[in-house]
Amino acid sequence: MKEKVVVGLSGGVDSSVAAWLLKKQGYDVIGVTMQIWQDEEPEEVEENGGCCGLSAVDDARRVAQYLDIPYYVMNFKKEFKDCVIRYFVDEYKEARTPNPCIACNRYVKWESLLKRSLDIGADYIATGHYARVMKLPNGRYTLKKSATDAKDQTYALYNLTQHQLSHTLMPVGEYTKDEIRQFALDLNLPVANKPDSQDICFVPDGDYASVVEAETGEKAVPGNFVDLDGNVLGRHKGIIHYTIGQRKGLGIALGKPVFVVDIKKEANEVVLGSNEDVYAPALIADRVNFMSVEKLDGPMEVFAKIRYNHRGASCTIEMIDEDLVKVTFKEPQRAITPGQAVVFYEDDYVVGGATILRKVM
Repeated sequence: MKEKVVVGLSGGVDSSVAAWLLKKQGYDVIGVTMQIWQDEEPEEVEENGGCCGLSAVDDARRVAQYLDIPYYVMNFKKEFKDCVIRYFVDEYKEARTPNPCIACNRYVKWESLLKRSLDIGADYIATGHYARVMKLPNGRYTLKKSATDAKDQTYALYNLTQHQLSHTLMPVGEYTKDEIRQFALDLNLPVANKPDSQDICFVPDGDYASVVEAETGEKAVPGNFVDLDGNVLGRHKGIIHYTIGQRKGLGIALGKPVFVVDIKKEANEVVLGSNEDVYAPALIADRVNFMSVEKLDGPMEVFAKIRYNHRGASCTIEMIDEDLVKVTFKEPQRAITPGQAVVFYEDDYVVGGATILRKVM
């Protein structure tokens, strides 16, 4: 009897080819699009055509018909609202910079979709992510970087659990983006020439602050720009408009380049300094999730990324409390940002990751 796999079809090239690859490998494939988008006015459909836009449903349905697999749309709007948008808003209000895609992967695309898939008798769920699921000799599941560093998405998936990984397939991770695109062209898939989605799906114009204001019904409260000594330099528009390391769009001219060094929620202050001031040698992170190991028995040397497009850096990690990890870099790192993920690698494997709490000087 064929093993059954539910493939999350986003309407894009990667997930479409993933479904084809799994069918070719002999799985009983079911296509599912997760309806998580909140605005359903017709004029929104074209504007929000990324991985979560409503137009994705039409594209995914066409792909499923072409591949001759069953296709369903599942409504996950409540889960998305509760676990992603609410988290996104709360983090910005706390002067932290969230990563909503990581929350969406963990709590919506995996936790919710996997539960429903297992409930209908599926053995696995699958996505078009550029990553590889591996079972290690120690019996634990982890992620291995994809065949192409340029598209690797393991950073955004570090928070998956052992249970989730054991029921996950990621066939696209074995190929480069060019190879996946060529598969789609050779197959004449309806979405073969569709461009990749870039923006966060519910912030298509990149205006994070307006989303926070719309969700809370509150306007951001202006406050002071200050220097490292607390001297007032000018006025800011509200802390939700800024992130650590930011230089552009500050709306202040001081005759020299300045960067956001810190954001002080209680004082409603944005601290500005030089580029050198943005560097720090270490960080503390919480909400730790280990993959390749069950726990740390002592200090461990790893390679860590502190944001999605960070090249990564050598460091030592050690637990300093039950759910607190200290990360000490061999060289100071730029723009260590509270709220972002720090993800640990050993060779090409994900050791685990955590949420940055604060930098340590």
